[in-house]
Amino acid sequence: MSSISAVDVIAIKRDGGVLSDEMINWVLDAYQRRVVADEQMSALLMAVFVNGMTSTELATWTDSMIASGERLDLSMLSRPTVDKHSTGGVGDKVSLVLAALVAACGAAVPQLSGRGLGYTGGTLDKLESIPGWRASLSNEEILAQLEAVGAVICAAGAGLAPVDAKLYALRDVTATVESIPLIASSIMSKKIAEGTGGLVLDVKVGRGAFIRDVERARELAHTMVRLGQAHGVATVAKLTPMDEPLGLAVGNALEVAESVEVLRGAGPDDVRALTLELATIMMELAGLDADPATKLADGSAYEVYQRMILAQGGDPDAELPRARVNESVRSPRAGFIRRVDAHVVGVAAWRLGAGRARKEDPVSPSAGVLCRVVAGDAIERGQPLFDLHADDEAHLVAGRDAIAGAVEIGDEPIGAATNNLGLVRG
Repeated sequence: MSSISAVDVIAIKRDGGVLSDEMINWVLDAYQRRVVADEQMSALLMAVFVNGMTSTELATWTDSMIASGERLDLSMLSRPTVDKHSTGGVGDKVSLVLAALVAACGAAVPQLSGRGLGYTGGTLDKLESIPGWRASLSNEEILAQLEAVGAVICAAGAGLAPVDAKLYALRDVTATVESIPLIASSIMSKKIAEGTGGLVLDVKVGRGAFIRDVERARELAHTMVRLGQAHGVATVAKLTPMDEPLGLAVGNALEVAESVEVLRGAGPDDVRALTLELATIMMELAGLDADPATKLADGSAYEVYQRMILAQGGDPDAELPRARVNESVRSPRAGFIRRVDAHVVGVAAWRLGAGRARKEDPVSPSAGVLCRVVAGDAIERGQPLFDLHADDEAHLVAGRDAIAGAVEIGDEPIGAATNNLGLVRG
């Protein structure tokens, strides 16, 4: 019987002390076994939120989360493995294009993804708008698809870092989500457990991102890169601005359609540019000498995407769901678009039905916002700014109210914004 108690662990961290490896391993294991109660773990999470963790504490905490479940073994694959994780942003549909593109370049991409919560969309929600597509695969199905197709986007199995699911649910209701060590251990425990050899982290920062401050985003990036490298995963992080939506489409089926446009050689420039930048880094980590731009231009990536969707029961050529009610929001004046606020657009898409307030809530596959302008555009009075899509009038009204103030219009044109916040390699 352990001599460690939950009260002692809480008190040490509450007072700014350092938890021993034994204490961390015991408390996470005991919580998973329901020996430690939710209210006790809530207190510990708040103590971590306030006082942080040392690098040693964080390493042990992450190790313990990984050890709480199984680890995928990808060593039998004939391709090098590399993955990408985004911290989430408005209109971020890059995974849908990137997985297929990197597979077309010769890597195996095990994209174990999640669902959206609040105004940032989830990759699985987007793909589930494709008729027949399924998110849940067995480990055997994941391995077979990676070998045959080169890419899989699916739900992370319950066996990977299972204590994280319990901790995340608790963080969500205790205002401790934004703790950098808790974010880093949550993301990296699952990514390390999935067994990939390389990992690119796309850390969003700005109005439409989870983290709005560049320095906090950089701290998170460094923390996650160090965790990955310490576990033998070649890890690089890119900081990406998220003050404006990525691309023009925000919403599940709308984003799938835009992703297909990019895969077929068209689509918004910013989505294509970010995808190619991330793909190039992934090629480096996988040790492959391939040109992602060529694979995008010659249709190879689109072919892999079709095979990936088919392998998971979906019909890549099926018509996507369409909203029952639609409305355009028009400009009240002429001028130049100075800003399209990603946060406001994301909230509007959520209110239209594209997002969820709780994990168990359903989402509308067809709801969302289609942006008709970007920063720098000249605009005339009455010209469409946004197209709103919803399943009913009540959601349309909620979205219309939420989109107010999303665009700032000025009298003079603005200069081009930079998208380069740099890479973090250690």
